[in-house]
Amino acid sequence: MNPPQTIFNASETEILSGDFHPLIERIGSAEGSALVEMVNASLLIECARDFAGLKRFLESYRGQLLVPVELPLICQAFAHASRNEFSELITLDQQQAHDTRLKIFSSASKRIGKMQLKRLRPLRDQRGLQRYLRAVDDGDANAWHTMIYGVTLASFSMPLRQGLVNYSARVLSGFVQSSGGFEKFPQPDCDALIEENLSRILPEIDHALIKASLNPKIQIPQA
Repeated sequence: MNPPQTIFNASETEILSGDFHPLIERIGSAEGSALVEMVNASLLIECARDFAGLKRFLESYRGQLLVPVELPLICQAFAHASRNEFSELITLDQQQAHDTRLKIFSSASKRIGKMQLKRLRPLRDQRGLQRYLRAVDDGDANAWHTMIYGVTLASFSMPLRQGLVNYSARVLSGFVQSSGGFEKFPQPDCDALIEENLSRILPEIDHALIKASLNPKIQIPQA
């Protein structure tokens, strides 16, 4: 069963994230479910035996991976791709292989990233991007899904903030779906849990964008 298409009501969605661009909706639609399906699902199900366990799992993921690791990586990949800095992008890609925090997601992340790359291969006029694609094909880059998500946003000139919000909402929903939460617990409770986590992520997203804009190495182009 697919996760519900509408997590928030219309007014909440407008307040939290604004209207998602159709392309952002499309490139984020599979990541949440695919990521957790490829990870150790038994661990997630064990953590989510009850609603309190699911809540603790989402809070842990948000605090230990999503906010400190994944969202900044999307920002950096977006910035490098926006400035056609694909040598730096390849270096950033290689560095992530040494981040032990990502070990549990390593295999899943690379598989999803390579799936996402299919959207970018037709952009043959972007030479820097094609260089990165060759590095992935040659095994010199890993195509982490977070990085490819950021590169895709940049390649299609999509707004970064909306992309970060969409990624967060999709992955949180994917974890709830994978745990069986939508079947085991009342949907309003699940929706409220996702909304609560997303509302706590939004200030972190804005902080990450401000921090990135002040760092010349990862400067984010203005919308």
